[in-house]
Amino acid sequence: MSDIKVEGFKSSEILAALAQVFDSYSEEEKKSQIKKTNGIFEMRVKNAEGKEAVWTIDLKSTGTVYKGAPKQKANVTIIMSDETFQQLAEGKLDGQKAFMTGKLKTKGNMMFATKLDGILKAAKTKAKL
Repeated sequence: MSDIKVEGFKSSEILAALAQVFDSYSEEEKKSQIKKTNGIFEMRVKNAEGKEAVWTIDLKSTGTVYKGAPKQKANVTIIMSDETFQQLAEGKLDGQKAFMTGKLKTKGNMMFATKLDGILKAAKTKAKL
């Protein structure tokens, strides 16, 4: 899963761990997560140097995380800084608060973006991120 990691992005470590959690899921767990979420997140993350990296969390068909733009149309694109994503993943920042304060921007289905919190929490429990 090292192909997910991007030099200079702490988020890539979190997303790589998330990918490992998805890989460790049994077929039933994966199907359950796909059924519950039923969508695709496009994550656009900017680091301190102003570089942007893109990852996709596909919980519509494959139940995978990969580097790059989504192969199918994303339900929502979430744009934030590397630091903001890290705080969200660690549970130090609430997604709605991040959105309200402008630390997180969305394109597409804004309500779908709220499902990301649950995915990160479930993965955190399983992976001890």
